[in-house]
Parts: sequence; structure tokens; C-alpha cells
Amino acid sequence: MRHLPDGLAASVERLTGSRAERARPLGGGDASEAYEVTLATGDRVFAKSAPSGMPGALEAEAASLRWLDESGQARVPRVHGQDERWLVTDHVSASTPSRKAAEEFGRQLARVHASGARAHGCPPPGGPRDAWIGLAPMRNDPGADWPTFYRGLRVEPYVRELVDAGTLGTDEAATIDEACELLEQLPGADEPPARLHGDLWSGNVHWGHDPADGSTGVWMIDPAAHGGHRETDLAMLNLFGCPHLEEILGAYEDERPLAEGWRRRVGLHQLFPLLVHGVLFGRGFAARAVGVAREALREH
Repeated sequence: MRHLPDGLAASVERLTGSRAERARPLGGGDASEAYEVTLATGDRVFAKSAPSGMPGALEAEAASLRWLDESGQARVPRVHGQDERWLVTDHVSASTPSRKAAEEFGRQLARVHASGARAHGCPPPGGPRDAWIGLAPMRNDPGADWPTFYRGLRVEPYVRELVDAGTLGTDEAATIDEACELLEQLPGADEPPARLHGDLWSGNVHWGHDPADGSTGVWMIDPAAHGGHRETDLAMLNLFGCPHLEEILGAYEDERPLAEGWRRRVGLHQLFPLLVHGVLFGRGFAARAVGVAREALREH
């Protein structure tokens, strides 16, 4: 057990029912330790520590993974359980991105979205209202419609924080606010709430091997799930690029077509992640959000 961090062995055994034999550190987390743990059965699981200063983060992630899995359409790591210190899921080893897996993922994502949510802004069942996206707090509260929810909980709180910090000027905040007045007029704004991953940038699109049968595909990891507009997940995929992105989007549209002109709305749906990144990483992302707002005002 000398190979395992303090407390990990006990949590893994309690949550999986099998003894932990050894652990291999994994990189990539901003605030958590992560390990590939080999069990006495020979199976491998993934263990992630509770991040400091982020109460409820593991609870929110576990609820998000279960909710996506309950759709019956997604590849997400199976949750073995979580306690106050660790989240334990199946371990999915990495594979090479492929066009076939991308197309399958596009169809799956469309079906996950179509599985729906009870309201825009709702948390996953059993998930906390006060959750996280990356290292930033994120409030989930059911709203009357998508424009009201998106403006009130996904744009305005982060704009206020950026203005208070001096990262955005009041005139720039006013530009973003003016762009939000367009939301109600957008095609598809009245769509029913979709079941969103919520943080679907390329780093959370994991190309891997199925631990059950060895097949390759795309797993969605590290979700910040909630009810929202499906175009927001697709805009997040566009934000930093993603392997075989056009194949993903093409298969998605074949499965469940989007409202006309959706590519012109990508920027408005990216306001949320850009503002979050502005809060976490500074002026560059905040300025991009202002640029997106100005472009939306010109085009609409």
C-alpha cells in the first residue's frame, strides 16, 4: 500500500468492493490529484481527489456523469461512487481519434441532448445547485426559458465579477448586455431544454477504448451537466477546436438538425465559457467575449 496516497486505498475498496493494489499518478487536473488504480481483481479504476476550496465538486461531477449515463446514449465512465475525499469511476485508456468514432459521437451527443431536462438551468438529479465549471463557481437554478436562464446565470454573474475586478470596463459590459437582448429573437431560442454536458471543450472529449469490449469511441468526461440549449455544448466544442470536429457536427445534424443559421450563433453561445475563462485567466478571454458581443450586434 506504500504506492497509494493516504486514504485512497480505503476509499477505493469501500466504493468498488475490491482491494486497491497500486496506483499510478495521472496528469491533467487543475485542482485535483488523479490516479489510475489497479484493483486486486486486475480491473483498473480512475480516482480523483476532492479539490481544495470547491465544496460539492465531486458530488456535482458524480451526479453529472450518472445523469448523462441515464440517457442510455452516452459513453461516460461508470461511477463506482464518491465520498468526501475521492470520486472513483471506470478507467478508460486512451485511443487515437478517428473519423468513425467522431461520427458515432456526433450521433450520440444529439441523442443525449434529446433525452432532455426538466428545465433550463436545472441541475442533474441529486446534484447541488451550487456547482462548478472548471475552477469557477456555477449556479444551477431552473429558469422559465433559455434566454432568461442563459443571461441571468451564465453571462451576468461573470460580467459583474469581471467589472468588479477591473478586467472589463462598464462600456464593455454594456456591449455584452446589449448582445444578450438578442437572445429571445434567435432561431431555436424556444427549444425545449437539452441534457447538456456543460463543459464540452476538447479536453473533456476523451478518445478511448471501452474497458468492457475494447472497442474505440468517445467518452465525455469532467461534465458540469445541467439543462440548457444544445447549441451551447456545440459552441464549446468549437471554442478550442476538436479532432474531427466537422465529422462530429455533420453526424449530429444528420441525427437531429439544428435551427437554421446555427453557425452564426456560435459566438453568443461561447459568451459563457469565454467569460468564465476571463474570470479564471484574465483580460485576453474577457476581451474575446466583448469581441463576440460586438460581432453578434453587427450580424443581428
